[in-house]
Amino acid sequence: MRVEQRGEGTPEVAVVGGIHGDEPCGVRAVERLLDEPLTVDRPVKFIVANEEAIAREERYVDADLNRAFPGDPDAEEHERRLAAEISEEIEGCLTLAIHSTQSYAEPFAVVDGIDDLAREVPPQLSVTALVETSEYIEGRIFVATDAIEIEAGLQGSAQAEENALRIAREFLTATGVLPGDTVRREVPVYKLLRAIDKRPATEYEVFAENFERVTAGEPFAAVDGEAVTAETDFFPVLLSAYGYASVFGYAAERVGSVGGEVTIGE
Repeated sequence: MRVEQRGEGTPEVAVVGGIHGDEPCGVRAVERLLDEPLTVDRPVKFIVANEEAIAREERYVDADLNRAFPGDPDAEEHERRLAAEISEEIEGCLTLAIHSTQSYAEPFAVVDGIDDLAREVPPQLSVTALVETSEYIEGRIFVATDAIEIEAGLQGSAQAEENALRIAREFLTATGVLPGDTVRREVPVYKLLRAIDKRPATEYEVFAENFERVTAGEPFAAVDGEAVTAETDFFPVLLSAYGYASVFGYAAERVGSVGGEVTIGE
C-alpha cells in the first residue's frame, strides 16, 4: 500500500485507487494527481491500495479486497491484512474509491444508503447514475468509513482513466480540498434488489443495456443459447456476460433522483 498526503494537518478526505489490481484507472488517476503541484485548502490522503495485485495485473492475490473490510491484521490472506491497514488509514475520512467495470462505459456512483452525503456529493460529480447498495455492503469499503465508490468506465480503457481523474478532481473540489466550483446535476437513483444468478455453462450473452428498463417476459440474457427472460420489470446494474463468475449482475428499481427538484428520502 502506498499512502501520500498533501496539505498540513489530519486529513478528513481520502482518494483510493487500486483496490482491485486489474482496474488500473484509479491507480493512474491517483498517480497523475500526485504528479501535480496541487494547491489544497484542506489536507487529503491518496492511497494506492493493493500494490501486489496491481503488479500481477490480477483482481486480487488471496481474496477480494472489497469483500474483506474491515479486515484482520492477523489474517492469513493478504487482502484481509491489507484491509485492516487501509481501514486504519481512512478512518474518519470521507473516501472516494475508484473502480471500473466490464459492463458499462459511463461512470456511475455507488453508496451504501441515501443520506446527506449521497444527496450532497454525487450530484457534483459527472456521473450518469447513483446506485444504492445497502443490502450488499458486507466486506466493502463502506463498513470502514463514509465512502463513495465510483465505477469510472470500462476496465482497462483510456476513457475510464480520464473519467476517474475528472471525477477525483470534482470530488476534491466538492469536499473543499481543491479550490473552485462544481456543477450540480440531477442524478437518477437506483436501489439494488437482488443478484441475477447464472448457472454454469460454456457461453453467456446479455441483450439488455444497464440502467434501461427490462420488462416482464423480455429476454435479457442467454445461457448456452437458451434465453433468460425477466419475471418482473427491473433495471439492470453491472449486467455483463463474464464480469462475475456466478451472477450476470444485479436487478434494481428506480427510486428517484438527487441533486434536482425531485429527491428521495426527505
